[in-house]
Amino acid sequence: MTIRTLTMPPSAAEAEAWLAVLTAAQAVDLPQLPPPSRTEVVGRLRVAPARGRAALWAADEGVAGLLLFTDEANRHTAFLDVLAVRPDARRRGLGTALWQRVRERLLSEGRSSVSALVDLGGPGEAFARSLGFANVLHMAWYVQDVPAVLPPRPDVPAGYAMLCWPGLVPDAWAAAAARAHAAMEDAPSGELDERIEPWTPQRLHAAQQLVLDRGGALTTVAAVTPGGEVAAYTELVLPDPTGPHAVQYDTVVVPEHRGRGLGRAVKLRMLAEVSARHPSLATIGTTVADENTPMRAVNGSLGYRRERDTGYFQFTL
Repeated sequence: MTIRTLTMPPSAAEAEAWLAVLTAAQAVDLPQLPPPSRTEVVGRLRVAPARGRAALWAADEGVAGLLLFTDEANRHTAFLDVLAVRPDARRRGLGTALWQRVRERLLSEGRSSVSALVDLGGPGEAFARSLGFANVLHMAWYVQDVPAVLPPRPDVPAGYAMLCWPGLVPDAWAAAAARAHAAMEDAPSGELDERIEPWTPQRLHAAQQLVLDRGGALTTVAAVTPGGEVAAYTELVLPDPTGPHAVQYDTVVVPEHRGRGLGRAVKLRMLAEVSARHPSLATIGTTVADENTPMRAVNGSLGYRRERDTGYFQFTL
């Protein structure tokens, strides 16, 4: 087998071959899901990540992609974004050979750990465990169907106003939004060997711009105070703005504003906003850690159902 190191961005033919591998693998491993979006897959290959450097490898029947963090707090670790082999080519050593390329790169970069998001109960988990990965954060994917008739918008809790920002958060609110992002520090992280990098307006805009540059659509809804504070926010991304599926990114309520229904309020406002802007939207997916009981309760009240178990798996070199 021949494994090629791809430069970024790969050629159009290489990107199409990559998409074909992912499509074939997902059709067998996760047949309940729609095929991968070309816009999303090609966008991720074409535009470099904001948090680090990408390393890509491909064979005719398999691919691997690695994110090497470059922020000072996480130069010791990395994220295995994808390692996939076409089902008809499995059990011939290709997956192991791709992993060996990944491992060699991690060692050459001086990395001491690598993590990956792995669906449980299938070949991905079995392969990860065979390599020595361990599940350090138990999670699940939850899915919400976008109703044909939306529920009424909830009353905004007294003392707050709701704002909606398609695309980048406006400069006037970027510092306040970055401070609110810091409240994610108390979200469950298990034994994941990844450290929190401070949020700044520049980092916030870089992360949001990456979604847009890769062809996606991003919307943020925030509950704000008269004093200019972002008390709560939620982010939603359509990797393909013309497609029927979206991913709920962060939903955060700043600690001193909790217990007032803001988490549910921003999510309901988001549902109304994106339904109007993206009428083809049918489902919204999100991951939640099993130990994050408050967020699971909020999602349950909004009609999210547990779709499949997953976890952050980690390997120590």
